[in-house]
Amino acid sequence: MPSHTEKCDYKSEYRNGEVLPMKGSTTNHNQIAGNIYAFLKFALRGQNYRVFINDIRLWIPRYNLYTYPDVMVIQGEPIYEGTDTTTVMNPSVIIHVSSKLDHNHKEADKFRFYRSILEFKEYIVIDQDSCYIEQFTKNVQGNWTLTEYESFDAVLPFASIDFQLSFVDIYELVNIESNEDKNTEVSNLKFCLEQF
Repeated sequence: MPSHTEKCDYKSEYRNGEVLPMKGSTTNHNQIAGNIYAFLKFALRGQNYRVFINDIRLWIPRYNLYTYPDVMVIQGEPIYEGTDTTTVMNPSVIIHVSSKLDHNHKEADKFRFYRSILEFKEYIVIDQDSCYIEQFTKNVQGNWTLTEYESFDAVLPFASIDFQLSFVDIYELVNIESNEDKNTEVSNLKFCLEQF
């Protein structure tokens, strides 16, 4: 049986009985997601991982949510929702490309929803408007730790997979504008996350 999002003729999320249309992405957003997908796909080739970009849907049963993360990494084989291969349930890494247009409470909610996934170990939020990345990692006690990176010379070391990625590669062909308020969005997101 098709899901609620499959019945729509536009890309949408399904959250607890409500179908929510998804806005289109910017070229920066698309470029960053594509860069990360390409480097991860090449780096993890031949290993026990699968890398998916934003047309693959994620189902979170605890919160009755269908959504489309920008990039997902699955260790081992995907666990599918239903009998087709359009919707997965077991990412270990989720990467979100953020912008000033994001609703910060919505993204904080999503991180809380993602944490209900047993296999989920690492959440990376990449600012498309400035060289800034937040990395949330889960330790063996089940607690989450935030590490921040804010330099074009920085390197992002993944915690749950043996790979690191430079900001130069992440932001390749991305137009970063000077913005004195570039930290406002991420500060708001951190404030929202602290509420959970």
